[in-house]
Amino acid sequence: MVSKRHGYLCACVQEVEKKTSAWSGGGGGGGNMVRDAVDYRGCPADRSATGGWVAAALVLGIELCERLSTMGIAVNLVTYLTGTMHLPSAAAANVVTDFMGTSFLLCLLGGFLADSFLGRYLTIAVFALVQSIGTALLAASTLVTHLRPPPGEQPTPVQMAVLYACLYLIALGTGGLKSSVSGFGTDQFDDRDGRERAAMGLFFNRFFFFISLGTLLAVTVLVYVQDHVGRIWAYGICSAAMLAAIAVFLSGTRRYRYKRSSGSPIVHILQVLVAAARKRGVVKRPPTAAELYEDDRPEHARIAHTAQFPCLDMAAVVAGEEDNEVAGPGGPAAPNPWKLCSVSRVEEVKMVARLMPVWATTILFWTIYAQMITFSVEQATTMDRRVGAGFEIPAASLTVFFVGAIMLTLAVYDRVFIPLCRVLTGKQGFTNLEKIGIGLALSILGMAAAALCEKKRLAVAVAATTGNSTPISVFLLTPQFLLVGAGEAFIYTGQLDFFITRSPKGMKTMSTGLFLTTLSLGFFFSSVLVSLVKGATTWLGDTIDRSRLDYFYWLLAVLSVLNLAAYLVCAKWAATAAATSPEQQQQHTAVADADEKC
Repeated sequence: MVSKRHGYLCACVQEVEKKTSAWSGGGGGGGNMVRDAVDYRGCPADRSATGGWVAAALVLGIELCERLSTMGIAVNLVTYLTGTMHLPSAAAANVVTDFMGTSFLLCLLGGFLADSFLGRYLTIAVFALVQSIGTALLAASTLVTHLRPPPGEQPTPVQMAVLYACLYLIALGTGGLKSSVSGFGTDQFDDRDGRERAAMGLFFNRFFFFISLGTLLAVTVLVYVQDHVGRIWAYGICSAAMLAAIAVFLSGTRRYRYKRSSGSPIVHILQVLVAAARKRGVVKRPPTAAELYEDDRPEHARIAHTAQFPCLDMAAVVAGEEDNEVAGPGGPAAPNPWKLCSVSRVEEVKMVARLMPVWATTILFWTIYAQMITFSVEQATTMDRRVGAGFEIPAASLTVFFVGAIMLTLAVYDRVFIPLCRVLTGKQGFTNLEKIGIGLALSILGMAAAALCEKKRLAVAVAATTGNSTPISVFLLTPQFLLVGAGEAFIYTGQLDFFITRSPKGMKTMSTGLFLTTLSLGFFFSSVLVSLVKGATTWLGDTIDRSRLDYFYWLLAVLSVLNLAAYLVCAKWAATAAATSPEQQQQHTAVADADEKC
């Protein structure tokens, strides 16, 4: 093992000596070597032999199978919980939203492990395997009769515990890998090279397309298999597909570019907060920013000081040797990062702070999204789903309109709207903040349409005297799926763009995790809201026909109107804050250049 590592080291040294003149310096990206990236041996990455679309394409397969598994389970889970496990309607909805919320919340754990210990490559491989094992166990649990309650009886604690163990093992795998997939994909492109920067812009479009494709396969093929063949086969397909995706992913090991970790962004943020809090009221802030501490990082990696959030600048105030320095073992004294932070480190925290108002006002959209895979699916189970003579659409497959709206919106926006904007205005379409606003507005319309539809469905259900299904077409639900689906197309791409382009370069994984926590908190807020409404009103009964779901939808619509008003204020502030930040102006220019090349 030592000799092999020594051989790799020698090869690396020879390679560096041979290609030093080809190193891409100064941000021009004109050489063969890629700055800040290494290959699988730890040698500087050769542009011609690593990265690019070949490597990025292998990463996309993991995301497709993750969506296939997670959404294939989530969209049809509520029917399993109410029909097989005999849970009440509201309780079943909360199980689904808690499962999805935990999946996205664990993205923070995955991001922390990737940045601090494992790196993105190992994080993806390990947690993809965890998800595959969890899905296989869930498949096995549906086969064991003793793990399901008898007809008409509630599940036992042991039966629910086994179900929860399987679901949350899947959630752990999903959360662990999801925050690293998009970041590792973009690692395959050098943002200092014009061509590769343009390809990176296209990668986000392809990435979201594969998310939508995986979801589409889940709500059509996989849901049909669950309802007509068996859940064990459907979940088994998910597990096998993920194992195949892992094999494909590992096959690209020699082709990938790897970025060296600079430590956990969460720890860096805590260091700035602790250092600033320690010095508040103890030391005096110097009159000029030039007197603040800056480390020895290269000039191109430094972030210029900004006047916003002056309380955080205290972390960069030098208060004396005893307070700010600790002796390094066997070497000269070094600054203690918990007592003294550089201006660049402080500015990174300021950039994250500027994201938070927009972050907070996008949570409610994902609460509305949660209704599309819970109560809307329950609505569909009570309606006429027949097409033609003998085919009946699975209730969960109605979300195909949701996914179709996403893909159609993206296609029209990319192929029609953006070229039209270029011709008429010279712009590249909507900004990321405008996309988020459009998504929030469409979600309001979606909830209004859902409330009107449910009022109509409930009136017909009350009038109906025979049969198990309401004599009204399930396609009446189509408007709410189309409106919320189109809203997701705008808000997902807008959020992803906003969080990645406006966060520090060294916090790409954490910024993706921060974005995904809006989904997590949206699902958790749905669970809390359902519990509160159920406890305070009679709107949510044990069955959907004994509920006033239309009132609940109107409540969400009103909350969304208030949230949109708050978002508009936050978006205006975020746009102004970005205009005063040199680092964000530089990143915005790079993104605009990439869009122009695309």
